[in-house]
Amino acid sequence: MGEFVERLEERFGKERIQQVPESIAVDHPLLLLNLEKEANVTLLLTNGLSDYEMPLPEKAPQQPFNELYFCLPSYWDWNDFENPNFNWVFDWLQRLAVHVKEKQTWFGNGHTLQCGKEMTSLSTTMLQNHFFLSDPILLENEMRELPLKEKTVHFLSVIPIFPDEMDYKQGKGTLKLKEKLIGHGISEKLDDYRGTVLRSKWRLRR
Repeated sequence: MGEFVERLEERFGKERIQQVPESIAVDHPLLLLNLEKEANVTLLLTNGLSDYEMPLPEKAPQQPFNELYFCLPSYWDWNDFENPNFNWVFDWLQRLAVHVKEKQTWFGNGHTLQCGKEMTSLSTTMLQNHFFLSDPILLENEMRELPLKEKTVHFLSVIPIFPDEMDYKQGKGTLKLKEKLIGHGISEKLDDYRGTVLRSKWRLRR
């Protein structure tokens, strides 16, 4: 067990943290962290991405050591590893971690990424096809920076967004999109039922 996990256990309690089985986390180690925040949520987060020091541009915030996470709602059965409406988070979090290291690049607040070359929807219930990386919103306090002996680890949440939200971000900028999301009560907590923030009236999908 590394120092990162030890510090997490000190902050949240050892009983709240578990390793994702290696049969699922094949390409990159993952952790599950059970939290209580209004409604219960479970975090799926990378374990060890912060061992990689990201090469930051000169004007970027100096946060070279990062871990990524998805915030799973209480109604998700993440134990159902065979269900494509749930298991995509395990695949995608590993893919993001592997990508940033293999490409020797960096991730930061406001970065957007497409969901593969085909930009297909994440699942039959999660129709978004891009990711928006953000500093913690709902979990701003819980997922604040984590000091280790020789570095400080920061957390970036992964938020699925719709194509028109991606276009809005490209046209208006990161801050405007984030304001739109927060203004509609949207945070990093995954929501299968939300619509795009750019529609005046949301319609529930059947």
